Amino acid sequence: MKNLLTDIAGVRVGHSGNMKVASGTTAIIFDQPAVAAIDVRGGGPGTREVSLLDVANTVERVDAIALSGGSAFGLDAGGGVQAWLAEQGRGFRVREAVVPVVPGAIVFDLLNGGDKAWGRFSPYRDLGYAAAASAGTDFALGSVGAGLGATTATFKGGIGSASAVTVNGIKVAAIMVVNAVGSVTVGDGPWFWAAPFEENGEFGGRGLPPAFTPDMLAMRIKGGPAASERENTTIGLVVTDAILSKAQAKRLAMIAQTG
Repeated sequence: MKNLLTDIAGVRVGHSGNMKVASGTTAIIFDQPAVAAIDVRGGGPGTREVSLLDVANTVERVDAIALSGGSAFGLDAGGGVQAWLAEQGRGFRVREAVVPVVPGAIVFDLLNGGDKAWGRFSPYRDLGYAAAASAGTDFALGSVGAGLGATTATFKGGIGSASAVTVNGIKVAAIMVVNAVGSVTVGDGPWFWAAPFEENGEFGGRGLPPAFTPDMLAMRIKGGPAASERENTTIGLVVTDAILSKAQAKRLAMIAQTG
C-alpha cells in the first residue's frame, strides 16, 4: 500500500499541466470499465457527462474520469482523455460504434495569477490527452495536474491521495483536488487541521498546537470579505475494489462527502 488511489488494482493516474496558465488536468484511467455514480453538493458545479452516472440511466460503467482546473473551460479535458481512449479502442459499444465514457469535474482557478489569455481554444483538451497518455500506478501529489492552480485561504492548494483497507479486506482509496474556500492550517500554521489523520509524518509530524488562540480559530476566507463562493471548489474521486451496484456506488459517493 502506497497510500495512493492506485492501491486499487486496475486504476492508473496521470497528470499534465501548463505552468504559464497555472492550471492542469488529472486523468484517472480504469483498465476495465468501472461502475460509477456521483454526488454533487455545490451550488455552482462544473461537470461533464454526469447524467450518465444517474442510477436511472443506462450506462453502468465508465472508462475514465477527468479532473481539471480551468472552471468551465476545463471541461474540455474530458475530450482529450476520450480521444486517447478512442485510440486504444476503449469505450461503450453500440454495434460497430465505440464511445469512450469519460465523466469529469472542474475546479475554479481562473483568478490564481496565471495567463488565461489562451486565444480561441483553451489548452485543456490537449492537457487531458497528455494526462491520459502518462497515466501509471505512481503519480505525484501537490501542485500538479488538476491541483496545479488550486489555492486555499492561506496556502497553496493541490492534489492529494490516500488509501486504506477495511477489517474485512476491502480496499478504499481517494484522490482529491483541494481548492478550498477556507484554510487547511490552524491559523497561519505550521499545524494542519488534518493532523489527527496524518500517516508517516506526511504533514511534517507537527500534530496540533498545544493551545488554541482566538486568532487561530478566526475564520479565514479565500479572497477576503469580497470573495465569491464561486471562487472555490473541491472535487475528487473515491474508488473501492468492493463489488457494488450503481445505486450502492451512489450511496458511497454520498457518504464520502462527509469525509
